[in-house]
Parts: sequence; C-alpha cells; structure tokens
Amino acid sequence: MNIYRYNQYYQMQDIFDGLYNDSSNQVEFKNLMDIIASENNIKLAFRIIKSNTGSKTAGTDGITIQDFKKESLKEYIRIVKDKLNNFKPDTVRRVFIPKENGDTRPLGIPSMIDRLVQQCLKQVLEPICEAKFHPHSYGFRPNRSTKHAIARLNSLVNQAGLHYVVDIDIKGFFDNVSHNKLIKQMIALGIKDFKLLKIIKLMLKAPIQGEGIPNKGTPQGGILSPLLSNIVLNELDWWISSQWETHPTHHEYTQLNKYNAMKKSKLKEFFLVRYADDFKIVCRSYTVAKKIFIAVEEWLAKRLKLKISKEKSKIVNLRKNYSDFLGIKVKVITRPKSKHGYVAQSRIADKRFNKILQVYKDKINKIKKTQNIKYVAELNSMTLGIHEYYNIATYVSLDFKQIGWKLLRYMYNSFNKYGKQEIPNSNITDSIYKKFYGNSKSKTWLMFGKYIYPIHYVKHKSTMNFKQTTCDYTMQGREYSNKALKSKTDVLAIEMAKRFNANETVEYNDNRISRASMTNMKCEVTQIELELDNLHCHHVIPRENGGDDKYENLRIVHKDIHKLIHATSEETIKKYIHIIKDSKNTIKRVVTNLNNLRIRANNYKLEETTVREWLEVKIWKNK
Repeated sequence: MNIYRYNQYYQMQDIFDGLYNDSSNQVEFKNLMDIIASENNIKLAFRIIKSNTGSKTAGTDGITIQDFKKESLKEYIRIVKDKLNNFKPDTVRRVFIPKENGDTRPLGIPSMIDRLVQQCLKQVLEPICEAKFHPHSYGFRPNRSTKHAIARLNSLVNQAGLHYVVDIDIKGFFDNVSHNKLIKQMIALGIKDFKLLKIIKLMLKAPIQGEGIPNKGTPQGGILSPLLSNIVLNELDWWISSQWETHPTHHEYTQLNKYNAMKKSKLKEFFLVRYADDFKIVCRSYTVAKKIFIAVEEWLAKRLKLKISKEKSKIVNLRKNYSDFLGIKVKVITRPKSKHGYVAQSRIADKRFNKILQVYKDKINKIKKTQNIKYVAELNSMTLGIHEYYNIATYVSLDFKQIGWKLLRYMYNSFNKYGKQEIPNSNITDSIYKKFYGNSKSKTWLMFGKYIYPIHYVKHKSTMNFKQTTCDYTMQGREYSNKALKSKTDVLAIEMAKRFNANETVEYNDNRISRASMTNMKCEVTQIELELDNLHCHHVIPRENGGDDKYENLRIVHKDIHKLIHATSEETIKKYIHIIKDSKNTIKRVVTNLNNLRIRANNYKLEETTVREWLEVKIWKNK
C-alpha cells in the first residue's frame, strides 16, 4: 500500500511535508483542526481505512466500512465533519485475543466513525511526530520494521562489541498510560491546538464495553493508539540517548571520534533499540547494565508512572544466554575472524517455535477435514509470510528444518489419502513457488492440483540498518524509500481525484481512481491512452440491474467506447465505431472485449464481420 500515492491523489502530501518541516524547525501548531477537518483529508482517511483488513470489523454499533461506502461522498464528508465538530466517543467494543503464554490481550475496537476520525487525526499528527521521534525507535512508524530493529541490535553486537543487554518489560504498558502525562507530552512536541487535544482526551476516556470509562491507558485496537504510545515513550528514548549517544560535547567531532573521546570520560556507554513497548538497552559491561537497569526503572516510575515486570525484566550476558526480541532470540558466539572475536547468532525464539509448530498442525488438520484447495492456499500464504519474517535469523534454515522434520509424519498421515509427494518439474505454473522455492530439490505434497510450499526450505537473508534519510515527508526521503511518483499515470490520477462527483458514492469516487491508476490510464477495451476529458468509468453490471460501485464492477473506457457499450441503434453504433481504428488491439480483440461488456449490460452482441464492413465504409468515405 503506497500511502504516498494516496496522499498525492488527495492533494495532502505538500501539507504533510510542510508540517514535518515546521516541526523540524520547532514551530508550534495551533490550528491543526482546519487541516484535519478538510475535505481532502477526510477523503484520504476513507481510502486508507478501506485498504485495511480491520475495516470489516464492526464496533459496538455493528457498522463497518461497507456501510460508509454506500453514502454519497458529500454525505460521508458531512458525517465525519459533524463528528469532528461535536466529538463524543462511542462505546469501545472489548475483544480478547490469546497470547503466547496462554493469557489474553485486551483489544478495544472503536466504532467505524470513530476510527475514521482517528485516521483523520493520525494523518496530520504523524508528520509532526516523525520529525521529533528518536531515530532508533522502529515500531509502528513509516518504512520501519521489526527487521530494522533486529539489524540495529546485531550491529551493536557485531560492530560495537556490546554484549550485555538490559531487557525491560513494562507491566501492562497500553493499559497504564497516564492521560494527563500524554497530553503534556503532545504539548511539548509543539501540538498546541487545544480543540484537537480535547478530542484526543475524549478518545482516551471513551467508555469500554462492560468496563466503563477508563482513567488511564490507550486501548490497543484503536488507529491512533500506536502513535500515542510512541509519543509516550519518545521521552524515554531521548533521555536514554542523552546519556551517551546524543550527549553534547564541547568540541565538534565525527560520530566515531566523539565516542572515542567520550570513552575517556566517566560517561557510561549504552544504546537503545525500541520497537513499541519492547526495547533493549545494549551495554559493554555488567556494571553499566546494572546501573542503567535501576535508573530506567526509577525513571519510568517517576516520569511516566509505569512499573516494570520484575519477572520478565533482566540483564542478559549474550555470551552465555539468549535474549528474546520480537520473536527472535539472539546470542553471541566466538568467531575469531570477526572484528571483536564474537558475532551475533540468532534463531527463532522458543515460544514462537512452538507456536509456529502448533499453527501448522491446525492448518494441516483443516485441509484434511475440509479437503478444500482454499486452505492449501492459506497454508502456503502462511509459510511465505513466516519465512519472510524469520529469514533475518542467522540459523533460520536449521530451525525450519526442525519444524519440517517434526511435521513430516503428521503431514503424511493427514495428506496420504488425498495427495501425493513429488518434486515439482520446471513447468510448474505457480510463479511464487518458482521464485521462492524453485531451487528446492525436495519432494513436496501435491494437494488438489496445488503444491504445498516446502516448510523446511528457507535461507537466511541479511537486512541492512534503517537508512535514516528515508522519510515519507521530504522529497529526498521519498527517493530513498522508492515512493516518488514520476509517471504520467500518477499525475493524471491526482488531477482525476480533484474532479470528484460529490453526489456519487464515496466508494465510486475512490475506486474510479484506483481502477484508472491500475490501467495506466488506458481504455480497458482498446488500450488507447486516455486523457481526463475522454475517460469514462463504466459499470459492468448496471446499477439498475443490481450492480454496485465495487472495484471489480468498474471499467475504465474511452468515452466513445462507453457510448458503444450502451448504444442500441445501428446509426449510433456507426457514428462511434471509428474509435476501433485507433485501438492498440486487433479488431477481433476489441469486438470481443466490447461484446463482453455489451452483453453484461443486457445489450445485443455485435458481429465482427458487420463491424469490419462499417469500418471499411468509413475508411472509403474518408478517402
């Protein structure tokens, strides 16, 4: 999902860039609600929410994004503006999901209108906060991932030779955030629009189903919660950083020389790596680790009113023990040829290993019970995702060989009656299999005509540290993240978004842009390149026949092709049939495409021979 593309379509990118630049220059923000409640920002919120899988999940009112899709764009904008102008939060739906340790994690699902409002706020707040966030915070931020956090930890171990880790586990972080402290932290970031701050405070006080009004915490499940959690812990990031990494010096140094000079002082050397509320402080010695452990515990209690879990928080000597981080366990092993004689070794964390094994058994069992190819595709999708997540672990291939071995008998007993084992030949049509597993020489199961991806086959893939110049809110930063838009299609799509029809549904207006962008602004019947003045959007199944505004029911066509789809008289067809001469397709292909749409629009089929005769007459007359 290219958020930058969406920002451009709705003419918000320049505004977001300006907010980021102002925040970088310590400007205070007092009129943010004007941007938040702007029509383009509200339209963008729909676009992003619609793309999220959670948009089909209802809140306490039972409403999903599907209900908003049916509204006219004009009515949708009015609803969201009214909510922003007179904000009163709806009750949050409480849901409990299982954790790896057998406990449950409480989620709070806001109503759909509240989620749309939160998205409007997030879009405007994010560039302001991004300018102020610490560079080594990686969770729930644009372009960053768990892999970047792991890569940073590895580099501190391998390059800096730091082998002691302080593991801090904040007890019930999301449930214990101080509302008043959070608002003060937002003000400290320069966010001084008090109408906006009031809305956020009301969101934090939204009543929770069966529990009443909370006096602290940011419920997990809300769109704004991850950003708010980063705001809370940003103060911790910079405090830890100020003790060494960003500690001011009397003289200007290069980064390396600065650290070498500081090592001669009494300052303690340590670095922070944080992903949401999961973070590590990496140190050179046990003595330093012990001191920073005590200091962070006291700082969290005093400044943020947060307690740490005594059972889960500890100091780990990586030369002797593993430290778990984001589902991967890291340890230091001897490697004489490395810079410091040691190197980081990583594997799948024990709890995750057992969880993966159990999830595979559940998926395999579902295939056995249903004998449905849909669940084979589900299993393959899961394998691809799990391999992609864990391939940063240095010994990932060993771990998955173990998982594959433990599943060998289970898969045989489950699949033997319905499938067969074989090595896929070079003519396999599954492009994903060929790309990721084509070099595997092992047998795999062929189930209902589809190969199961080999669970054991995955290779370690190194991930570079996050490039700090990458940013969605600067032109240079977008070049690094490959999000710059340069094509004619993008320019036309942006202009197309400006020409919205307020009386059409919000879904139609949004999907029309998506469809046109997907076709590269070409007619889907003739492949003729289109300009906005000759671009029409056709409903495959007409609305009067029950057709809707879904993406699949729309086609981008030349305006003359649109007339030909619906034309019933021979005179009208002859008038517009000349457009076929400009087609990039053959006459046969165009007539076939045209007839497909005419028939679904309850119109009669055109004969190719007749069309050719009409075109020949037209050409002769022109001569």
